[in-house]
Amino acid sequence: MTTEPREPREPINVRGGGAGEVVGLLLAAGGGRRLGGRPKALLEHRGAPLVEHAVRVLRDAGCERVHVVLGASADTVRERASLPGCVLVDNPEWEEGMGSSLRAGLASLAGTGASAALVSLVDQPGIGVAATARVRAAYRSPTTLAAAAYEGRRSHPVLFGSAHWAGIRASAVGDRGARDYLRAHSDALTLIECGDVAEAYDIDTAEDLIHLE
Repeated sequence: MTTEPREPREPINVRGGGAGEVVGLLLAAGGGRRLGGRPKALLEHRGAPLVEHAVRVLRDAGCERVHVVLGASADTVRERASLPGCVLVDNPEWEEGMGSSLRAGLASLAGTGASAALVSLVDQPGIGVAATARVRAAYRSPTTLAAAAYEGRRSHPVLFGSAHWAGIRASAVGDRGARDYLRAHSDALTLIECGDVAEAYDIDTAEDLIHLE
Protein backbone atom coordinates (compact mmCIF):
# COMPACT_ATOMS: atom_id res chain seq x y z
CA MET A 1 0.00 0.00 0.00
CA THR A 2 1.39 3.40 -0.97
CA THR A 3 1.81 5.89 1.85
CA GLU A 4 2.02 9.64 1.72
CA PRO A 5 5.43 11.31 1.90
CA ARG A 6 6.48 12.13 5.43
CA GLU A 7 5.65 15.65 6.53
CA PRO A 8 8.67 17.88 7.33
CA ARG A 9 9.56 18.40 10.95
CA GLU A 10 10.26 22.11 10.67
CA PRO A 11 7.44 24.54 11.61
CA ILE A 12 5.07 25.35 8.75
CA ASN A 13 4.46 29.01 7.88
CA VAL A 14 0.76 29.46 7.19
CA ARG A 15 0.58 33.24 7.41
CA GLY A 16 2.01 34.17 4.04
CA GLY A 17 3.50 37.52 3.22
CA GLY A 18 0.53 39.85 2.92
CA ALA A 19 -2.67 40.84 4.67
CA GLY A 20 -5.93 39.31 3.50
CA GLU A 21 -7.81 36.07 3.98
CA VAL A 22 -7.05 33.00 1.90
CA VAL A 23 -10.13 30.78 1.75
CA GLY A 24 -9.82 27.09 0.97
CA LEU A 25 -11.79 25.97 -2.08
CA LEU A 26 -12.20 22.22 -2.40
CA LEU A 27 -13.52 20.79 -5.66
CA ALA A 28 -15.36 17.60 -4.70
CA ALA A 29 -18.09 17.21 -7.30
CA GLY A 30 -16.70 14.33 -9.35
CA GLY A 31 -18.89 11.30 -9.99
CA GLY A 32 -16.10 8.75 -10.32
CA ARG A 33 -17.15 7.57 -13.78
CA ARG A 34 -14.07 5.32 -14.08
CA LEU A 35 -14.70 4.06 -10.55
CA GLY A 36 -18.08 2.61 -11.41
CA GLY A 37 -19.96 5.77 -10.49
CA ARG A 38 -18.69 5.99 -6.90
CA PRO A 39 -18.59 9.68 -5.88
CA LYS A 40 -14.99 10.57 -5.13
CA ALA A 41 -15.96 12.64 -2.11
CA LEU A 42 -17.21 9.51 -0.32
CA LEU A 43 -14.26 7.20 -1.02
CA GLU A 44 -12.89 6.08 2.33
CA HIS A 45 -9.44 7.25 3.40
CA ARG A 46 -8.05 6.76 6.89
CA GLY A 47 -11.43 5.74 8.20
CA ALA A 48 -13.42 8.69 6.88
CA PRO A 49 -14.78 10.03 3.59
CA LEU A 50 -12.10 11.51 1.37
CA VAL A 51 -13.84 14.89 1.45
CA GLU A 52 -13.32 15.11 5.23
CA HIS A 53 -9.62 14.41 4.82
CA ALA A 54 -9.27 17.07 2.13
CA VAL A 55 -11.04 19.71 4.24
CA ARG A 56 -8.82 18.90 7.21
CA VAL A 57 -5.71 19.41 5.06
CA LEU A 58 -6.87 22.88 3.99
CA ARG A 59 -7.69 23.89 7.55
CA ASP A 60 -4.42 22.57 8.97
CA ALA A 61 -2.61 24.47 6.24
CA GLY A 62 -4.07 27.75 7.48
CA CYS A 63 -7.44 28.20 5.78
CA GLU A 64 -9.94 29.05 8.50
CA ARG A 65 -12.80 29.10 6.00
CA VAL A 66 -13.37 26.34 3.47
CA HIS A 67 -15.90 26.21 0.63
CA VAL A 68 -16.65 22.74 -0.73
CA VAL A 69 -18.15 22.29 -4.20
CA LEU A 70 -20.43 19.24 -4.40
CA GLY A 71 -22.04 17.66 -7.43
CA ALA A 72 -22.43 13.91 -7.81
CA SER A 73 -24.64 12.48 -5.02
CA ALA A 74 -24.50 15.83 -3.23
CA ASP A 75 -27.34 14.93 -0.86
CA THR A 76 -25.63 11.68 0.12
CA VAL A 77 -22.35 13.49 0.73
CA ARG A 78 -24.17 15.91 3.02
CA GLU A 79 -25.67 12.99 4.95
CA ARG A 80 -22.55 10.88 5.31
CA ALA A 81 -19.72 13.39 5.61
CA SER A 82 -19.07 15.57 8.64
CA LEU A 83 -18.20 19.03 7.31
CA PRO A 84 -18.98 21.46 10.16
CA GLY A 85 -18.31 25.10 9.41
CA CYS A 86 -17.82 24.51 5.68
CA VAL A 87 -19.79 26.40 3.05
CA LEU A 88 -21.29 23.70 0.81
CA VAL A 89 -21.75 24.82 -2.78
CA ASP A 90 -23.97 22.86 -5.17
CA ASN A 91 -22.82 22.53 -8.75
CA PRO A 92 -25.75 21.19 -10.80
CA GLU A 93 -23.52 21.28 -13.89
CA TRP A 94 -20.81 19.02 -12.42
CA GLU A 95 -21.01 16.59 -15.33
CA GLU A 96 -19.56 19.30 -17.57
CA GLY A 97 -16.21 18.88 -15.81
CA MET A 98 -13.88 20.62 -13.39
CA GLY A 99 -14.37 24.01 -15.03
CA SER A 100 -17.98 24.19 -13.89
CA SER A 101 -16.99 23.40 -10.29
CA LEU A 102 -14.27 26.02 -10.35
CA ARG A 103 -16.74 28.60 -11.64
CA ALA A 104 -19.28 27.69 -8.96
CA GLY A 105 -16.68 27.77 -6.22
CA LEU A 106 -15.26 31.15 -7.17
CA ALA A 107 -18.78 32.56 -7.53
CA SER A 108 -19.51 31.47 -3.96
CA LEU A 109 -16.61 33.59 -2.73
CA ALA A 110 -17.96 36.82 -4.22
CA GLY A 111 -18.79 39.34 -1.52
CA THR A 112 -17.15 37.31 1.28
CA GLY A 113 -14.17 39.61 1.66
CA ALA A 114 -11.73 36.85 0.74
CA SER A 115 -8.52 38.00 -0.92
CA ALA A 116 -7.54 34.67 -2.47
CA ALA A 117 -8.73 31.10 -3.01
CA LEU A 118 -6.51 28.10 -2.35
CA VAL A 119 -7.93 25.47 -4.69
CA SER A 120 -7.44 21.76 -4.08
CA LEU A 121 -8.98 18.59 -5.50
CA VAL A 122 -10.70 15.94 -3.40
CA ASP A 123 -9.04 13.06 -5.25
CA GLN A 124 -5.42 13.94 -4.48
CA PRO A 125 -4.76 12.54 -0.97
CA GLY A 126 -1.03 12.43 -1.60
CA ILE A 127 -0.96 16.22 -1.28
CA GLY A 128 -0.93 16.91 2.43
CA VAL A 129 -0.57 19.81 4.83
CA ALA A 130 3.09 20.58 4.10
CA ALA A 131 2.58 21.21 0.37
CA THR A 132 -0.73 22.98 0.87
CA ALA A 133 0.71 25.31 3.51
CA ARG A 134 3.69 26.02 1.29
CA VAL A 135 1.44 27.27 -1.51
CA ARG A 136 -0.79 29.10 1.00
CA ALA A 137 2.28 30.99 2.24
CA ALA A 138 2.97 32.33 -1.26
CA TYR A 139 0.08 34.79 -0.89
CA ARG A 140 1.19 38.43 -1.12
CA SER A 141 -1.77 40.38 -2.51
CA PRO A 142 -5.00 39.92 -4.48
CA THR A 143 -2.85 39.73 -7.64
CA THR A 144 -0.98 36.63 -6.43
CA LEU A 145 -1.02 33.65 -8.77
CA ALA A 146 0.83 30.56 -7.51
CA ALA A 147 0.73 26.79 -7.90
CA ALA A 148 2.43 23.73 -6.50
CA ALA A 149 4.92 22.01 -8.79
CA TYR A 150 6.24 18.46 -8.65
CA GLU A 151 9.66 18.10 -10.26
CA GLY A 152 8.85 21.31 -12.13
CA ARG A 153 5.44 20.19 -13.38
CA ARG A 154 2.51 22.37 -12.31
CA SER A 155 -0.33 20.76 -10.36
CA HIS A 156 -2.41 21.45 -7.24
CA PRO A 157 -3.08 23.18 -4.97
CA VAL A 158 -3.33 26.46 -6.85
CA LEU A 159 -3.62 29.91 -5.27
CA PHE A 160 -5.79 32.45 -7.10
CA GLY A 161 -5.75 36.03 -5.83
CA SER A 162 -9.17 37.66 -6.14
CA ALA A 163 -7.97 39.91 -8.98
CA HIS A 164 -7.89 36.78 -11.16
CA TRP A 165 -11.28 35.30 -10.31
CA ALA A 166 -13.31 36.97 -13.05
CA GLY A 167 -10.83 35.98 -15.73
CA ILE A 168 -10.68 32.39 -14.51
CA ARG A 169 -14.47 32.07 -14.38
CA ALA A 170 -14.70 33.36 -17.94
CA SER A 171 -12.20 30.82 -19.27
CA ALA A 172 -12.83 27.71 -17.13
CA VAL A 173 -14.59 25.17 -19.36
CA GLY A 174 -14.80 21.40 -19.52
CA ASP A 175 -12.15 19.51 -17.61
CA ARG A 176 -9.50 22.12 -18.35
CA GLY A 177 -10.26 24.13 -15.23
CA ALA A 178 -7.90 27.09 -15.08
CA ARG A 179 -5.26 25.65 -17.41
CA ASP A 180 -5.87 28.13 -20.23
CA TYR A 181 -5.85 31.08 -17.83
CA LEU A 182 -2.65 29.95 -16.17
CA ARG A 183 -0.98 29.42 -19.52
CA ALA A 184 -1.99 32.89 -20.67
CA HIS A 185 -0.66 34.41 -17.42
CA SER A 186 2.45 32.29 -17.06
CA ASP A 187 4.60 35.39 -16.58
CA ALA A 188 2.69 36.17 -13.35
CA LEU A 189 2.59 32.57 -12.08
CA THR A 190 4.88 31.51 -9.24
CA LEU A 191 5.62 27.78 -9.08
CA ILE A 192 6.23 26.38 -5.61
CA GLU A 193 8.19 23.13 -5.70
CA CYS A 194 6.51 20.54 -3.46
CA GLY A 195 7.87 17.28 -4.80
CA ASP A 196 9.90 16.77 -1.63
CA VAL A 197 6.80 16.64 0.60
CA ALA A 198 3.91 15.39 -1.56
CA GLU A 199 2.80 13.29 -4.52
CA ALA A 200 0.24 14.64 -6.98
CA TYR A 201 -1.45 11.43 -8.07
CA ASP A 202 -5.20 11.33 -8.76
CA ILE A 203 -7.72 8.69 -7.69
CA ASP A 204 -9.32 8.06 -11.09
CA THR A 205 -9.49 4.29 -11.60
CA ALA A 206 -9.87 1.13 -9.53
CA GLU A 207 -6.09 0.64 -9.77
CA ASP A 208 -5.58 4.01 -8.05
CA LEU A 209 -7.49 2.87 -4.95
CA ILE A 210 -4.24 1.35 -3.69
CA HIS A 211 -3.30 4.87 -2.58
CA LEU A 212 -6.16 5.00 -0.08
CA GLU A 213 -5.63 3.71 3.45
